[in-house]
Parts: sequence; structure tokens; C-alpha cells
Amino acid sequence: MLAAERGAAANTLAAYRRDLEGAEDAIGRLCAAQTDDLAQLGKLWGDLAPSSVARKSSALRQFFGFLVDEGSRKDDPSTALPRPAARRPLPKILTHQQVGALFKQAESEAEGSKPAAIRMLALLELLYGSGLRATELVSLPLSAVPRDAPMLTVTGKGGAARMVPVSQRAQKALSLWLAVRPDVPGYLFPSRGKHLTRVRLFQMLKELAVRADLPREKVSPHVLRHAFATHLLEGGADLRVLQTLLGHADIATTQIYTHVDSARLVALVNECHPLAKSRDRLAQRGTKD
Repeated sequence: MLAAERGAAANTLAAYRRDLEGAEDAIGRLCAAQTDDLAQLGKLWGDLAPSSVARKSSALRQFFGFLVDEGSRKDDPSTALPRPAARRPLPKILTHQQVGALFKQAESEAEGSKPAAIRMLALLELLYGSGLRATELVSLPLSAVPRDAPMLTVTGKGGAARMVPVSQRAQKALSLWLAVRPDVPGYLFPSRGKHLTRVRLFQMLKELAVRADLPREKVSPHVLRHAFATHLLEGGADLRVLQTLLGHADIATTQIYTHVDSARLVALVNECHPLAKSRDRLAQRGTKD
């Protein structure tokens, strides 16, 4: 149902499967579970983050809702599941200087004309320059590469297609990559008969971060996507345009970046406002007292 009616992506389907199988391992056959059984799950999930509990509860509620809709059950025991008020954390981002360090390292390595280094530069340009998700990037078909128009056609979550711009820098990096790319049909970034995996992309980025003298835990495909969004917003991009570029179905998801920008502005005031020095002097006096 999730695949056919909602167009859920493969990663989403896998996550739902893991949550349902984990619950069944804990309390037994889910189709026959009762309210008391599901109440036990709340206790078992006591050490998990609220966001994880919320995700697991959501998967089970949708599962039991499906059973009721299909007539497999008359009752819905999911009312016993916890409903934590999960606060959405602010996304991690990179500063302009950190992004610059990544590109400087990637460009330096690409000058050696090694295919792997040129591929890394093209991947980096599309992650930060177009804000693609990791899965969207690695699964790009070769046919998605623009010929005349500087746009990529991307298939996002739920099979939704959107157009994203490709900067002149990214076009140049793609041209370099296409010149050394293995001559095989299918994907833009082929690997072992299919395409580069998300896991390998994560590994490559973290390895690049280390070579650029950046903390490896700070760099990931999603962090670069966050940096793309935040830096565009800082530059005056419209929120609705950003929503389209990121492929968000709900603008509420995009609005998280306004909070990031607000946090940056508060930090800027605290650091640069003339009264900041007065505050520091007051703090020092309080310490002495």
C-alpha cells in the first residue's frame, strides 16, 4: 500500500519494515497484538530519543490503521502507543569557510585528472550547488544530464519529479566527469553494474573532509544539502522557491531553515553589538562579586 498508493521510496519502505519487524520481535505477532501488548513497547523504547519513538509509533499506527481499513481487524489498539512531543532539531550546517575548504581540496585533487577525484568534484558540486538528497544524486540516470538547458530532472521522494538548476561550476565539473566516466549506459555515476551507493557517497565525503582538515563528523550529503538551503536563504532566496528546489511537499519542512537563519542573527548580535562588550564587563563584575 505504501509503495502503490503513496509512492513511498525504497528507503522509506525499508525503514517501516525494520520498525514493524522490531516490534514483532518484541511482543509477538503484530496482527494479533492487543492494547496491553503495545503498551509494553512504550516501556521498551524508554531509552530512545523522542524522535525515534515518534517514528516507530507512527509506523505502527499506520499499520493498524491499514488493518482496520482492510477489514482485517475491527479494533485499533494503537491508542496505547506513546506520542512523544518530538522537537525537530535544527539542521547541522557548514560555514562558508568550511564549504570553501572542501571545494579547495576537491579541486586540487581533480587537477591530477584521476577519474575518482573528478567524480568527487562533480558529486560535491551537485550536492552543494543543487541541494540534492544523497539517493537522488547517486541514482541520477545518464539521461538527466542537461544538454542545452542548465537544469536537471530529479526524481525525489514518492516518485515526485522536479527541475533543479545546475550552476556553471557544476556544468564544468560534469563535463570533466563525462570525459573520463566509464563508457557504460544507465547511471551518471555507475558502480559495479548499478550506481554508486549512498553508503559509499557518505564514506567518500568523510574521507574528503579529513583531507581538508575538517572534522569528519561534520560532513555528510545531508549537511551539504542543509548548507545549500541555509546559504541561499542568507542570500535572500524566497522560501517558496527554496521549497521547490529542495522538493519539500510541505513548506513547514522548509521553514526550519528560517530558524537556522534566526539563530545565526542572534549569535551575530551577541558577538557584534556594542552592548555585547558592556555585557561582558557586567559578567566579569558578577564573577568577582
